Amino acid sequence: MSSYQVINEVSLREKAVAFTFDDGPNPIYTPQVLEIFQEVQGKATFFMIGTQIEKSLETAKAVHEQGHEIGNHTYSHPHLPELSSEEVRREMQLTEELIQQVTGAKPKVYRPPYIDTSEEVAAITAGEFGYPAIGAVNGAATDWEMPGVAHIVEKTRDQIRPGSILLFHDGFDDRSQTVEAVRILAVELTAAGYRLVTVSELLALSAAEA
Repeated sequence: MSSYQVINEVSLREKAVAFTFDDGPNPIYTPQVLEIFQEVQGKATFFMIGTQIEKSLETAKAVHEQGHEIGNHTYSHPHLPELSSEEVRREMQLTEELIQQVTGAKPKVYRPPYIDTSEEVAAITAGEFGYPAIGAVNGAATDWEMPGVAHIVEKTRDQIRPGSILLFHDGFDDRSQTVEAVRILAVELTAAGYRLVTVSELLALSAAEA
């Protein structure tokens, strides 16, 4: 196991998965996602970009107030391995401070933009900030390319098992396909007896079973 391993899923016996949403908050699509999770009584993790928090602070607050997790997704969404150490620190620190303003607490998890990291980046993000790097199992769903609701649903279904971390986007571009796909999946999974939990809850469940 490399020191900069990205966590795509965890070992878990309980039927629980973590839905995650990148690149928000977005005043149009994030509230629609919140509505879905309210209906199925689930929780999710939103990996927010600092510049987007600044633009949509009230939306970020609504995510927190409804009991969801906010993770660090950097300030400006760069390829972290291409930055200097100081630039990486700044990307992480600025967004950490913004999230603390919203939630009152330091975020527990982060997702590298483009799931792109390195030993040098991990020395800062994990070593200095204490963040596990979170990936996902359903990259083939490519929801960011708007490939159609059926594609997003099918490619995600293929990867669902206890401990799966699922990646979607609520920020940038038209995310209506993602919203509809998530609506279908959230209802299906809940009906199948799955709990929809935050990434931090999923990690804790796995550690408790170990």
